[in-house]
Amino acid sequence: MELKKQDFYFDLPQELIAQDPLEDRSSSRLLVVDKETGERKHTVFREIVNYLQPGDCLVINDTKVIPARLIGNKLANGAADYSVAGETAESDENLQPGAKIELLLLKRRENDVWETLVKPGKKARPGTWVSFGDGILKAEILDIVEEGNRLVKFHYEGIFEEILDKLGQMPLPPYITHALQDKNRYQTVYAKYEGSAAAPTAGLHFTPELLADIEAKGITIAHVTLHVGLGTFRPVKEENILEHHMHSETYRILPEEAEKINRTKREGGRVICVGTTSCRTVESAADENGFVKACEGDTEIFIYPGYHFKVLDCLITNFHLPESTLLMLVSALAGREHVLEAYEEAVKERYRFFSFGDAMFLK
Repeated sequence: MELKKQDFYFDLPQELIAQDPLEDRSSSRLLVVDKETGERKHTVFREIVNYLQPGDCLVINDTKVIPARLIGNKLANGAADYSVAGETAESDENLQPGAKIELLLLKRRENDVWETLVKPGKKARPGTWVSFGDGILKAEILDIVEEGNRLVKFHYEGIFEEILDKLGQMPLPPYITHALQDKNRYQTVYAKYEGSAAAPTAGLHFTPELLADIEAKGITIAHVTLHVGLGTFRPVKEENILEHHMHSETYRILPEEAEKINRTKREGGRVICVGTTSCRTVESAADENGFVKACEGDTEIFIYPGYHFKVLDCLITNFHLPESTLLMLVSALAGREHVLEAYEEAVKERYRFFSFGDAMFLK
């Protein structure tokens, strides 16, 4: 079966892309969709507790977004200062000294070596040095890796995380043009383990109070970790989606969390994933019987229609980009026709889309 990219297209008015988070996280709208019948109901997110049942397990991704966007300037000659300026700059086809270079940290390879997305990428050749914060942090571009990303080594004194917190910005997706007033609004309230280049956005709707209400109703909450990487930013270019390659992301499930999910399966409860990242984590760690292994590793799992879900029963998710891998995953669960009809209704009802937008519950 060939699946075409255009099969996942829908018309999205630009003004429906949410630019700012709501003041109250749980007051987002919620579109509830029956994945078998396509039947739809409109409500608000805090009502999600009424759709969960005692014995269910809610799986959340506790990754924490790092301020992964760094903006600096090219150094003239290796790690030298600008004042030592290279006369060679004129003959260098590379960027001129002082030119602005932006780095997005994607994945830590070893202590100070990171895989990054560099803009302008084509001109930032291996051997280029970049200075951030007047030289508090310097980056040496070592090599080109898959998809044109760069391997970068950082040089600094002190603690890297503290320097990054001082100099880095939250790596908001390119379709959000407003500056973020509060860094914490691009974190879930349960974010714990640093390492993501983007937030697991379905989790942004939860408040501590709502999570307490869910637990009080007899619903288990299981934590998994998947550090969201470049796949979130990468559009599908191939017309036949089966030719699309997912970027690898690191995940981990601890033994006690795996047991919570497996106990729910054994006792006949539903496993409800918060977001496509939690879904991809449990499906990556599943055996053929639908049980989850405690493990850590990298996953390139690509879920599209025709996929058989082993662990997940239901999904809480935001509204995604047309022709994106995330929309394909949702379509694998509820059927492309049901999903596109729901999206059409969401557009008509002026739902807010993407990271700071409204949510959908596929039950």
